[in-house]
Amino acid sequence: MSQDAAAPDADLVQSLVEAQFPEYCDRPISRVESAGTDNVLFRLGVDHVVRLPRDEVTARYLRNEQRWLPMLSPHLPLDVPVVVGVGEPSASFPLPWLICRWLPGIDTYSEPPSERSDTAIELGRFIAALQRVDPTGAPASFRGTPLQFQEQDVLAGIADLGADGLIDTTAANGAWRSIVDIPQWDEPPVWVHSDLLPSNIVVNNGLVSSVIDFGRAGVGDPACDLMIAWTLLNADDRPLLREHAEVDAATWARGRGWAFGFGVMAWHYHRISNPVLAAIGQRSALESLAEL
Repeated sequence: MSQDAAAPDADLVQSLVEAQFPEYCDRPISRVESAGTDNVLFRLGVDHVVRLPRDEVTARYLRNEQRWLPMLSPHLPLDVPVVVGVGEPSASFPLPWLICRWLPGIDTYSEPPSERSDTAIELGRFIAALQRVDPTGAPASFRGTPLQFQEQDVLAGIADLGADGLIDTTAANGAWRSIVDIPQWDEPPVWVHSDLLPSNIVVNNGLVSSVIDFGRAGVGDPACDLMIAWTLLNADDRPLLREHAEVDAATWARGRGWAFGFGVMAWHYHRISNPVLAAIGQRSALESLAEL
């Protein structure tokens, strides 16, 4: 999470909208509280949201969404963001920014879905549908590479969490050794969301309705999207997601490995800076560890 620049405020957003999208300038603007690390969000009237990247890296993620969401969205069974305006860099804000349609509801971390079995099925169908989209020309996924590439960070996280009495280091290190032995993906790369976490899944009236934040989407090993089985779902509902995601045993095992590795890293890294992501990481690490 970038801590370098001062966070944009409503006055800045008002000036940006007035200068580049005067048709929206009479709409009220209010900050949207979010645990996300990439963008600062402002509600624009009832139907839209302004998304401003925190730094140049996350600005590239916005460009990724602008480029690929129109191609992906017709193939997906859940609603996804629709970009209605692309703000250009200016003297007052030197990065590109977006106006998107507001998707009603609340994220599943803040309000877990009331129908978890239905959620497992819908998310499994979403994952399967995304993987069927033509990958021609697509960028590489943020998390589509083997989890072993993150070994140093995972082991450091285990050591620090264990030193604080938060995780059983013997069990966790043993789990990691079993993860690195799982057969790797040797098929052509497929589309993945790459950041399919509870904070990026929206429920409306208790039912999962949309998936947001496609900035890191790309192609690679589909296992990373299966983390949602451990970050959100219970043990009884995970088989439903696996069935509808249409993944084989090795991919499912790598997904559980991602849930453990990501969980350890997020829990460790965000303990102070982002309690929401730390809590998601803790749940993911401990739920997956129990099955490894």
